[in-house]
Amino acid sequence: MSTHRSVNQMTSFIVMDILERANELQRQGFSIIHLEVGEPDFDMPQCAVDAAKAAFDAHDTHYTHSLGLPELRTAIAEFYHSEYNVTVDPECIVVTSGSSPAILLTMLLLCDVDSEVILSNPGYACYKNFVLAAHAKPVLVPLRADNNYEYDLDDIAKCITPKTSAIFINSPMNPTGTLLSEDLMKSIAKTGIPIISDEIYHGLVYQEGRTHSILEYTDNAFVLNGFSKRFAMTGLRLGYLIAPKRYMRSLQILQQNLFICASSIAQRAGIAALKYADGDVKQMRNTYNERRIYMLERLKQMGFVIHTEPQGAFYIFADARRFTSNSYKFAFDLLEKAHVGVTPGIDFGTEGEGFIRFSYANSIENIKIGMDRLENYLKTLVTNEK
Repeated sequence: MSTHRSVNQMTSFIVMDILERANELQRQGFSIIHLEVGEPDFDMPQCAVDAAKAAFDAHDTHYTHSLGLPELRTAIAEFYHSEYNVTVDPECIVVTSGSSPAILLTMLLLCDVDSEVILSNPGYACYKNFVLAAHAKPVLVPLRADNNYEYDLDDIAKCITPKTSAIFINSPMNPTGTLLSEDLMKSIAKTGIPIISDEIYHGLVYQEGRTHSILEYTDNAFVLNGFSKRFAMTGLRLGYLIAPKRYMRSLQILQQNLFICASSIAQRAGIAALKYADGDVKQMRNTYNERRIYMLERLKQMGFVIHTEPQGAFYIFADARRFTSNSYKFAFDLLEKAHVGVTPGIDFGTEGEGFIRFSYANSIENIKIGMDRLENYLKTLVTNEK
């Protein structure tokens, strides 16, 4: 029996292929430096740990409301008001098992078989596969280094058709760490097309001024967020979707059927994180910034070109075309020979070919070892060329 054409069009998540091979090498006894995965190396805040323990002790291990605990949805609404001065109705929030289910719910809600969804190239590798899962068509808009890896409005306009169901934005962006400008967000909002805004890296921004939510400029938006990055709670699988009220009953039906509800324990931890973990987030952000500065300097010294320095998240998208025209081969070769895991730029789209994404979600000690190994590996490339 053959699989559906949408499944056949999906690509693997290459960073996971890299990680799984890296873990295999580790099991064989090799020391691997992980600069590939977008997972915080910090423990989750103690307040969240305590809340999770308390929930277990209280046997709070049953189904919750399908949209999430009312207390958590209220805390999320209060968080968006304090951070962005926007009013969010707690009844317009669905709590999910990580942000990935929130993306899937949104795609299934908005897309018909012939729908089109505008995405960036490069962009987060899985977006296009979520679009395909809804049997819709990804429409890729190229981003350019000379435009700070932001969308060009003219390029978006060329892609809009009567079939366009949504425009995806991500700020801070994976893989580049770019923050979308306020003017650009306002202009995209004016298109009148539903905007899906992935705000998962909010809270991890290194420049002066605050991060903006799309909800500051339009209500015709679906906001994806969660606890994995800001609060280092990846394994608890806790995310949420903020959506216009007219869609909430449909989203609830999808949630009930596909996922039932998010983990009750994780939701209790999420409430605590939103209320009490600001100090932890600030400390993590400062540490990430120190690593960012160090890695940028080392990569530049080695000959990588950094067209846009990351303003948020914990990635550096480095131009490696001096060293390779095949980022996939480069990444696996680096892993096998130097035991450093990185993500090939091709994972993020055709416009990422020749680039390598480095994650600095690892200790400064490990990053230094990784940079030394990378430098030695590059010397072997030069020697081989001679």
